Amino acid sequence: MRKTWGRYAFATMLVTGLIVSGCSNGGNGNSNEKAGNTGDSKSSGSAENAVKTDGFPIVDTPIKLKMFTRVAPVNGPFKDMPVFQDYEKMSNIHVDFIEAPTDGFAEKKNLLFASNELPDALYRSGLTQLETVRYGAAGQLIPLENLIDQYAPNLKSLMDQYPEIRAGITTPEGHIYAIPGIVTLGSARTDKRWINKAWLDKLGLKVPETTDELYEVLKAFRDGDPNGNGKADEIPMTARIGMPIVYQMAGAFGLDSQLGYNINVENDKVHIWSGDEQYKELLMYLNKLYKEKLIDPEIFSHTEAQYLAKQGTGNTGYFFDQTNNNFLTIQDQYIGIAPQAGPNGDRLQSQVAPVPRDYGAFAITSVNKYPEATMRWIDYFYSDEGSTLLRFGREGEHYEMKDGIPYYKEELLNVAGAQAKITPYAGGGAPHLISDKVASFINPPQVQEAYEQLEPYLPKIRYAPPLFDEATAQKVNVLRNDIDKYFEEQSTKFIVGALSFDKWDEFQSTLKKMNIADLEKLYQDAYDKMAK
Repeated sequence: MRKTWGRYAFATMLVTGLIVSGCSNGGNGNSNEKAGNTGDSKSSGSAENAVKTDGFPIVDTPIKLKMFTRVAPVNGPFKDMPVFQDYEKMSNIHVDFIEAPTDGFAEKKNLLFASNELPDALYRSGLTQLETVRYGAAGQLIPLENLIDQYAPNLKSLMDQYPEIRAGITTPEGHIYAIPGIVTLGSARTDKRWINKAWLDKLGLKVPETTDELYEVLKAFRDGDPNGNGKADEIPMTARIGMPIVYQMAGAFGLDSQLGYNINVENDKVHIWSGDEQYKELLMYLNKLYKEKLIDPEIFSHTEAQYLAKQGTGNTGYFFDQTNNNFLTIQDQYIGIAPQAGPNGDRLQSQVAPVPRDYGAFAITSVNKYPEATMRWIDYFYSDEGSTLLRFGREGEHYEMKDGIPYYKEELLNVAGAQAKITPYAGGGAPHLISDKVASFINPPQVQEAYEQLEPYLPKIRYAPPLFDEATAQKVNVLRNDIDKYFEEQSTKFIVGALSFDKWDEFQSTLKKMNIADLEKLYQDAYDKMAK
């Protein structure tokens, strides 16, 4: 019997980038004094430059902040984006962005903390649960709960409306060290499965309903010259670099992603499936596809930018993405389909994100001299008005309103890449609200239809990845640093054929020696505590 708390539980993407150990203490570990700054109903801070609790500007005397951020391949410089230019005028707060590309971003982020060379805040930072607990306990990130109560009315309102937000970002000690991107729109919380319908029609094929049928379709894509150029240059199937192909196909083999990890939960029992026979079946299936050149040969080497570009060529048969932004000019060529049923009848869309979809999207560090103003600054983007500015730019210039909903102007959409240059949301992970009121671009009819194909196969319940206490987080970190690295390296070798499946028993044995059972118990204990 499922616990009643589970209706408020949610999922996150698999945490693969675990934090480095040995972080230096970046400042006073007791930052509650900063976060608890109080004042009258209208302002706080020094009399010289009080922080207003509502309205604009946020401060009367301009201030400057430095923020470390991830820049997606499609983006231009943040300083050139209308949202930040216009918001600086509104708020009296200038932000200097320290930009790092998506590829290699996690390493650069961890280096900031390890070297203790901290910005004032991290924007679009993708902090993991383990990172926030570690850096918060070290005093490098400050607690935000009091700041949210006093200076973030939009975010606070959303947290009250969706209790799973607060539950998912609060540590056992009661602190909030990072805030998420919030997605109240269901279709924006999972990748769709896009297949080249033009190729299916040309080859006289039906949409594949099983993994066996998918295999046959991919072979036809490889051999049938569906693009008609007389060359064998089609890419039957592709995905983002590395392990995403595994997790996209996992549901067909009965493998879920509960508690933010390789976990199935059945009858209140937590089970890590990393060495299971079902996982072996999945890897053998992917190995067959890779060996027969049905999977993109660059799937373990291409960059994010290269993957996104492949979507827009029309030369890819089957791939995964949340929306259709990257193939708008050829969107009629593709349709969204349901997940395939596996050899044992399993049919699950296991990769589903929560309402707080982008965990750890924004955090304030201990070196920040203006935490109250910083919280006011970010809170604006959790309103429909602020989200519209962030996602659409300037009304009249970049978008127009139709029935109360913003739509990009056709002249902007007709310029390739223009949309991604005016907004930081393109590429995902920005700390803001995505609701049905601001989703015209990412949730057009084609995307809505693709989501409807997935809905019957979404998990009925999604358990939250636990925010462990510091001592337990350290144990989890130590175990997962070794286990995850080994799991991913060996999985990749199995898929590409560099490691024979005769070595499967050795793979299982090594996972046991790495104490995967101890890791499973830590997750079980966390689940049991959450369920009380």
